Order: sequence, then C-alpha cells, then structure tokens
Amino acid sequence: MPTYEDLLSRADLGCLETLLGYDRVSLLKALDQTAINGDKLRQVLQSLFSASDLFRDQTRWEELVDLLREREANELAEILRADGYDNSWASLKETQRSRARLEQILEYFGLEVPDVVPRVNIPSLEDAVPDYALFDHQLKASSKVEEELRGDGRKVVLHMPTGSGKTRTAMHVIARHLTSVSGKIVVWLANSEELCEQAFEEFQKAWRSLGNRSIKVARYWGGHAIDLDNIEEGMVVGGISKLYQRIQQDDGTAFFSQLAQTTSLVVMDEAHQAVAPTYKNLLTILTSRRDGPGLLGLTATPGRTWEDLERDQELADFFDKRKVRLEVDGYDNPVEYLIEEGYLARTTVRQLNSESGLELSETDLKKLESSLDIPSQILEKLGKNEQRNLRIVHEVETLADNHRRILVFASSVASAELLAMVLEAHGRIRAKVVTSSTNPEQRSIDIAWFREDTEESRVLCNYGVLTTGFDAPRTSAAVIARPTKSVVLYNQMVGRATRGVKAGGNETAEVVTVVDTALAGFTGMQDTFSHWEDVW
Repeated sequence: MPTYEDLLSRADLGCLETLLGYDRVSLLKALDQTAINGDKLRQVLQSLFSASDLFRDQTRWEELVDLLREREANELAEILRADGYDNSWASLKETQRSRARLEQILEYFGLEVPDVVPRVNIPSLEDAVPDYALFDHQLKASSKVEEELRGDGRKVVLHMPTGSGKTRTAMHVIARHLTSVSGKIVVWLANSEELCEQAFEEFQKAWRSLGNRSIKVARYWGGHAIDLDNIEEGMVVGGISKLYQRIQQDDGTAFFSQLAQTTSLVVMDEAHQAVAPTYKNLLTILTSRRDGPGLLGLTATPGRTWEDLERDQELADFFDKRKVRLEVDGYDNPVEYLIEEGYLARTTVRQLNSESGLELSETDLKKLESSLDIPSQILEKLGKNEQRNLRIVHEVETLADNHRRILVFASSVASAELLAMVLEAHGRIRAKVVTSSTNPEQRSIDIAWFREDTEESRVLCNYGVLTTGFDAPRTSAAVIARPTKSVVLYNQMVGRATRGVKAGGNETAEVVTVVDTALAGFTGMQDTFSHWEDVW
C-alpha cells in the first residue's frame, strides 16, 4: 500500500492546482513565479490542509482516487466495501466517507488517526467550588449596576469599551447576587458557542474566589441538555438559538415556566441585539413575571446602528433607558484613561486603499442601499479581486516585521482561505485559516497554534468567527479587509487587537482598515464610545 507522501508525489501541476484551487495558484503566480513547481505546491498543500480535510472534500477526493494504481484502488475498495460500479476507482469516488471510513482511509495510507475528544463527553453539569479582583473603575461600575437592579425597573445595560473587562465586572455582580439569595438561578444568554463557553469558564473562576457555597453551573448550548429538576440554584449558561428551539418543542411552555419561576437575574451578552425579534421574545418570556428577574445587558456599543435613531431608540426603551457607563474621575472619555493606564493598547490606525476598481451593478447598488450591512455577493466580489488581495498580502508581510500575532478579517470564506494559502506559500510568515466552514476539530487546533507563545510571526485569516468569544491577548495587529456599515462589528474586529498590558496584552497595537472607495463603511477607529448617549 502507498504512503500518503507517495500518493501526493504522483500529482502533476494540473492536479495540484485543482487540489489547492485555481484562483489561489493564480494569485501565487502573480506574487512569486518561482513558487509554482510541484514540490513547493505539495508543501503548501500539506501545510494548509490535513489529509482528513482532503479526503472529506468530494472534488479533492476524486482527484486523489485517480492517482491510485489499479491494485491499490482494488485494495482500498475492498477495505471500504465500495462496490456497485464498473471499476474500483468509480466505486471509491461514490462511496460515502463516514468517520469510520475516513479512519480506514487514513490507516491505509499510513497516517495516524487523530485523537478526538467528542464534544458530547463534556459534562452538561458541573459543581462550582469556592484571585479574582476588580480594578477601581470596574468596581465603581459594578456597584452602580447593582443599584439599578435594585430599582423599580430592574433593568440596566452595562456599557464598557471592548477590552475593559465587561465580563469580569458582570461576574462580580452575579456572584454577589447569588451569595445573597438561595434557591435561585441566574441565566446567562449568548449567541455563539464560543461566548457561552467563555462565560461558563469565567464564572467558574469567579465563584471559586467569590462564592460562599457549592452551586450548580449548567451548559445549555450545542449538544448539551439540562434537567431543571437537578438545578436547585446556580447558573445556566444558555445559547440563544438552543433556548429558542426549546420554545417550539411540546414541553417548551412547561420548561420555560419552570425556568422563569426559579430565575432571579437574566444577563444578556452583546445586549445591542436584545430587540431583534428572536432575542426580544426570549427575554420577554424569561422576565415577564410581575415579580420577575432583573435584566442586565452587556455591550461595548449600546446601539444597533450608526445613524438609524429609531432602531437605537428601541433598544434604549427596552432597557427603560437605564445604562451604567464606565466612568473615570478626571476623564471625559474613559477610553483615554484605559489607554494611559495600560488596560488598552495605544493603537495606531491606518487606512489601506485597496484600489480594487470594484464596479457595482445596478442590482448591487439597490441591495447595498436597502441592506443593513454590505451584501455577501459584494463581499465575495471583493475577495476575488487579485490586486486587492496582493495589497493585503504585502501589508500583512510588512506588519510581520513588528508584530508576532496578526489577525486578518477577510471579506469571505474563500478570501480568507486564499490569503492564508498565499501567505503560507510565499514563505515569509506562517499562516492558518479559520472560518465557519472549518472542521470544528481543526478550528480548535489552529486557534491553539495561534495562541502559542512563540517568537515567530503568525497570521490567522478568518471570516465571521473571531469577532466575539475569541481571546488571544498577544494579538497586536489586525487587518480589517471586510468592509462593514456596522459600527458594532467594526468595533468588535478592532477590539481583538487592542488588549493592553494590564489585561495580558500589548503596549501598542496597529489596525489597518482596507478602504474600498465604492463602498460605505468605516475607514478608521472613530470615537464611538459616546455616540449613543442621546438616545439613552
């Protein structure tokens, strides 16, 4: 039987171009003609894609099957019990590659089957057993939040800049709440599994220092399930989509009735989304009881838009216009204080004109005008523009002279994959890609690689998955190549690189915004912290 390296050694340039993608190889040619040879492309292929990824993808699997000799094709078809066609090659191409079959394929080519810890093995319920201090400005904010929650409306938004410790401040509020009551539950809501896991782990840390007894902490997102009868008191961290699905089930009414009766505080992360229909419905169900729970919202951007006052007013009204804004004596804007004291990095913001020459059709313009953000079709057009991609690649390589960890926010999944491949192939710096299409196991591996404490420069290209719930404090540079009309999204992207020394980050940071002149969007880090004060 052949080894995996033997198999790839049979691939000619045409096959390698198919395996890597023609658009990526084309851009690589434009960047460095010497990189286009079989050995180099095989090296890039193995660096960017695991064997499992290639075997999972149907097009790439068919290309690799064609490289098998007749005896090898017959052997593998027999192992996989693939038949039903005129020859073994055809049977192999059509066989479904379940996890068990993928393991058989890997073993056939002499590859190790990666160890996998199934997510379902993570317990849905754990004991939290009682390190964890607040800075002065966080302590002041937490005290004001508690005061508002004791008021008549029992609703409040905690407004703190990205990187200033919203989650940590909220955990103190929650811990003090739970130590003062018994037989009650705090429900924490978030809209992604990453944010849910982050909140779960942070509460465990907080309770070990601040708690006064053993309570239950429950995961309720993804594949996790809970039985409320087993949770007399404690905290439930819930994914919004998971809870909304539960509403639709036959026992949904009974479940939420039981949950609402026991809940004494609801906390919503990313509270600027609270008035979106799904979220608002869920919050109303949990808090509508006459003597119902308090509601605490957390956000760095207490508005939904940049210029639609009606939508922003709706959010303020939902929270009864009660908001605790981070305040520091002697400073009109707390961001200045956070930078001076090292909680946030001193950030240099630059623009990079893409010179993409993007031409928008009449249909594109209509969609652009009617959409809250840049339509995906336009973002995908940008991601395919070779000149724009070349400028981004050169910019990232320039940043690597001064930065060890660089995040690239691409305009599409394909663009993120393309940029990572070209950066890796050019050989100056290491690069990986993480998108919503990335296999969850591989995503965890690549993020852990990016977080490692090494001296070499590393780049993580992504689309749509690292704006929230992602913690890599050593990140000191970001390239925002995804235009957006959303000040919330723009702030989230910038915030991934601006963690200061006192928060485990860096003294300085650099943010480069790729400007596409044909599109509306943000071209620099504006003073957004005070933007929504009028509606509150």
